[in-house]
Amino acid sequence: MTENPHIMLAAGGTGGHIFPAIAVAEALLSRGYTVSLITDARGMDMGSVLPQVTVHRISASGIGGGVVAKAKAVLSIGIGVIQARRLFRKFRPRCIVGFGGYPSVPTMVAATMRGLPTIIHEQNAVLGRANHLVAGRVSAIATSFEDTKGIAPENLDKVDMTGNPVRQAFTDVRNRPYPPIGPNGEGVKILVLGGSLGATVFSDVVPRAIAEMPESLRRRFAIVQQCRAEDIDRVREMYAGVGMTPELATFFDDVPDRMAAAHIVITRAGASTIAELAEAGRPAILVPYPHALDDHQTANARSIDDYDVSWLIPQDGFTPESLSIRLEGFVNLPNTLVNAATAAKALGGRDAADAVADRIEQLSGARPNGGACPATAPVREIAA
Repeated sequence: MTENPHIMLAAGGTGGHIFPAIAVAEALLSRGYTVSLITDARGMDMGSVLPQVTVHRISASGIGGGVVAKAKAVLSIGIGVIQARRLFRKFRPRCIVGFGGYPSVPTMVAATMRGLPTIIHEQNAVLGRANHLVAGRVSAIATSFEDTKGIAPENLDKVDMTGNPVRQAFTDVRNRPYPPIGPNGEGVKILVLGGSLGATVFSDVVPRAIAEMPESLRRRFAIVQQCRAEDIDRVREMYAGVGMTPELATFFDDVPDRMAAAHIVITRAGASTIAELAEAGRPAILVPYPHALDDHQTANARSIDDYDVSWLIPQDGFTPESLSIRLEGFVNLPNTLVNAATAAKALGGRDAADAVADRIEQLSGARPNGGACPATAPVREIAA
């Protein structure tokens, strides 16, 4: 029996890099490909989410700090390149796909040195540093936004906007209706997410905004909030002080279901979060992380600002007073949320994972025996 073509993915350990990789892995597995992930010691074990995916760990490091730190980083990357080349010799992948993060740099360098078909996917509206380092060497660049800053003019001919792949669970939410808001405005359900570890600014601001409302307004909200472990007790006490018992947790393992039940999401502006909101069709208050590299979260939020699907509030303007005014508006004009949800849903449904899988198939020139043909329309040629 002919072995299925092998595709190798490379991604850093954070959710912003891993989640799109998971979505593409799901699409490739459904077509019959063999898929493995290359990451570093800090990377999430994708095999715990997709048991069919083998995880390989290599040496990797960011380049920063003083001369000694930079020298150590270069050495670590060099070791990673050697390790990646060994993996390529052993598994003979037909295409290598990088999703950014430190481990993608040695992997993509090794792949281009061997002349293998290569794609990088950029999740943010600003090209990340890892992808920037290899953009000139790879065969194709897939982007999540129409206007992705930081791509050199000489590389524009190999760019395709595929969107940001999201996990199937969020696509399933897309088929569920936006929950009705009570006839008198009560029961507006707020989901507060702060990334994988929560965000202290939400713990500081959201409970105070709710607490400072008149009781008649406050009772019209239901809160589900993610908090840092060090914040959760004081947040619970703040809500209890005004007679509220919201659902609080340091981590939710069922975010798609939580998002499906929410009327509005208060969150950071990571690329995966924005893609998941669009796919699920949920409006959001976006508070970009102000210290993100190249301020890419603000760029992400601004990229959808013209579509009336979200409200961008810089962190220095995210106060209990500003949030309380915004939330009161949702109660008084609930159609604002309904319309924003409809607009958000219109931004989703891009089938981004399949679009990236189509490009992988196009570049690799290989399809598994009995594998499905690309579900999307034929794509234009991507310059190598």
